[in-house]
Amino acid sequence: MVLDADALNIVSKHQKNIRSVPQQSIITPHPKEFERLFGSTENSYQRLDLACKKAAELHIYIVLKDHHTQVITPEGKVYYNITGNSGLAKGGSGDILTGAVTSLLAQGYSQEEACILGVWLHGKAAEYASEKHSRESVLPTDVIDAFGSVFNELNRRTFKSL
Repeated sequence: MVLDADALNIVSKHQKNIRSVPQQSIITPHPKEFERLFGSTENSYQRLDLACKKAAELHIYIVLKDHHTQVITPEGKVYYNITGNSGLAKGGSGDILTGAVTSLLAQGYSQEEACILGVWLHGKAAEYASEKHSRESVLPTDVIDAFGSVFNELNRRTFKSL
């Protein structure tokens, strides 16, 4: 199960709801959604520490959306994504990420792989879209349109190395 946005807001209404999220699920909160779910922290280091504890305790994957999105596994592994830009800081961007992660799960990727690859693809598509439209004016639909370019680049790199 992948939970984002309003699903996270519903879960955060009552603390006991988070225990209803099935193990091995993926949640994709931004910092405010994370705070509503698990409580406030002083800084991003404490937020990451709390995310690691909650991922282990609940046996879930947390995609903590931020400037450098982090993927936290139930085993305590943390992956930092280096793709993306401020063009993703607008409504609808999280929906694209959720769709990418869910699509990868449907194709048979593990939760960990789907999170890492989904976040990377999402960020890379935002970079491509921003080259064409600028970070300030890029729209979520521009990011979606750029996925094809990202896959073309990956295919070129793959076939070049064979």
